[in-house]
Amino acid sequence: MEQKSPKDMTFLIVDDMDTMRRSVRAMLKLIKYGKKLYEAPHGKEAWNMLSRGVVRVDFVICDYSMPHMTGTELLHKIRSSKKLRDIPFLMITADANKEVVAEAAEHDVDAYLAKPFVTASLETKIDELLSNMYNPDKASSLLRASRDACEAGDIKGAIKLALGACKANPRLSRPYRELGRLFVMKRDTKRAITAFTRAIDMNRLDVTSYHYLGQLHFHTGDLNKAINFYTKAMDISPRQSERAFDFVNLLLKKRQFVEAEKILKMILKYHYSDLGTLEKIATLASKSGFYKLAIKCYRKILKYVPDKIAIRKCLGIALHQQGQHSEAARELEKAAEKFNHDLPLLLILAQTYLDMGMFIRADKWAVAAIRIDSDNREAKKILAQCS
Repeated sequence: MEQKSPKDMTFLIVDDMDTMRRSVRAMLKLIKYGKKLYEAPHGKEAWNMLSRGVVRVDFVICDYSMPHMTGTELLHKIRSSKKLRDIPFLMITADANKEVVAEAAEHDVDAYLAKPFVTASLETKIDELLSNMYNPDKASSLLRASRDACEAGDIKGAIKLALGACKANPRLSRPYRELGRLFVMKRDTKRAITAFTRAIDMNRLDVTSYHYLGQLHFHTGDLNKAINFYTKAMDISPRQSERAFDFVNLLLKKRQFVEAEKILKMILKYHYSDLGTLEKIATLASKSGFYKLAIKCYRKILKYVPDKIAIRKCLGIALHQQGQHSEAARELEKAAEKFNHDLPLLLILAQTYLDMGMFIRADKWAVAAIRIDSDNREAKKILAQCS
C-alpha cells in the first residue's frame, strides 16, 4: 500500500448536511490535510464518483445516516471492490449505539468519530487510523496475507495464515471470523461452526459470525439453532435487510408466521423509502397471507411511482384477498386497461365484482377471460353465477 502523508491525500467528505460538509472541509484546511477535497451529499453520489473513477480518493470521511445510501451501505460497496477496498474509511455518527457500531464493524470500518467533534479530535482520529493502516499489528498483517492467498486460489495457505492471526492475537474475534469464512469456502461445516463460535466467544457483538452460524445450522437442518443465531444477529443489527429476509424465509419454513410478519414490519421501519425493499416486503407478505402489510407497501410504492401498473395489479389482488372489494376493483380495472390479456387478472376482477354482487360487471370480465381461454372452468363458473 502506497504510504502518503494526509497533507498530500485526496479526501472525500460524504454527508447529507451541507453545513457539516463545510465544517469538515474547514477543519481539514485548518490542519492543512488534503491536497484535494471533494464532497458528496449522500452515499449514492459518493459511490458513483468512486466506482466510475471520477476522482482518485485516498481517504473517506462519511456520515452514518443519509438518504439514498447510508454510510454503512457505501462502506459495504467499497469493501466489496478490489480496487477500492483498502481506502481508509472514517465513519461519523451522532449515535454510536451498539446497532451502529455492529453494523459498521460488519463491513470493516476503520474508525468512528462521534458528533459533535472539534478539529483536534478529527486530526487525532485521522492520524491514528493511518498509523494503524501503515503499521499494522501482526494479526492484521497475517489476515491481509490470508486474503491475498485466498484470492489467488490458495485456500489451504489462507487457512494457515488465518490460524497464525488467531495465535498472534487470540483475544480478537476477526481472525476466527475470517477463518470461519475460509472453512465455509472449503465446505468444512464442522470447523466453520467451531471458528464462528470462538469468534462470538471473543466478541458478543460479532454480528457476522451470528449470521454465518444461522446459515450453517439452517443448511444442516437444525432450524431451532438457526433461528436462535439469526435472532441474535437481528437483535444486534436489525437494519441489515438481506439478513432480515433470510430470517423471514427461515421463520416461514418453520411456520412461525407471527414472528415472520414482525420481522417484515421491522424491515419496513428501517427501509420505508427504498422502493426495491418495499416491493420485496410486499411480495413476500402477499405470498404469506400478510395482506394488510402488503397493501401498505404497495401503496407506498405507488406514492413514489403512480404509473407502475404492475404494482396496481398486485395491490388490487391484495385488497381483494383482504375483502376490500370496492377499492380492489378500482385498482384491478386500472391494471386491466394495460394488461387486457392477463387471464388471472381478468378472473380475479370478475370474482371481485361477483363478491360485490355486481353481476353485469362480473359477467363482462368473465366473458373477456373466456375470449382468451374458451374452456376456462373458473370463468364459466362465474358466468353461471351471474345468470
